[in-house]
Amino acid sequence: MSTTFVNSETRLNLMRAFAGESQARNRYTFAAGLAQRQGLHVLEQVFTFTANQEQAHAKVFYDQLQEFSGQTIRVDGTYPVDLFPDVLEQLRAAVHNEFQEYEHDYARFAAKAEEEGFPIVSHLFRQIGSVEKEHGERFSTLAQLMEQEALFVSQKQERWMCLNCGHIVEGTAAPAVCPVCRKPQGWFTRTSLLLPPQS
Repeated sequence: MSTTFVNSETRLNLMRAFAGESQARNRYTFAAGLAQRQGLHVLEQVFTFTANQEQAHAKVFYDQLQEFSGQTIRVDGTYPVDLFPDVLEQLRAAVHNEFQEYEHDYARFAAKAEEEGFPIVSHLFRQIGSVEKEHGERFSTLAQLMEQEALFVSQKQERWMCLNCGHIVEGTAAPAVCPVCRKPQGWFTRTSLLLPPQS
């Protein structure tokens, strides 16, 4: 069934997605500030990196509404309030929110766009939904490491990179201080979290 764009639910879903991505960007920027204050610079950078991707998603959805420039689109929506005092709770909330977008919101929006005759928009919802799944998995891995008190230690040899200067150290723990730039341990991450596994 084909529907005109101006009368479509897809038009409203694009605005809902724009609003959701915009709010996610701000929530992750706030979470990055919390991680920085707690000396967890690796998590600060992950939240910031993800916030920038959410901004890119917001622009993709917003650009689809070009023909309505100068108008106001009224939508309803529900958005989380994640004002948690510690980074682990922020990570857990991020996991939930990312999988909510992937499994429910964008899957439903994609199906509706397809039904209404907007295959390009449907494709965008599915593609961005798959990125949200990746976000959720990354946040989940980091939350598990924090829960296990293993963010900077491992039971096996790892390659640890200083995110400030790029120095790599091998061992079962990130160094307390980078031997090159003197940044504290909170700047280190496993390279396996940054790079795909070597084949």
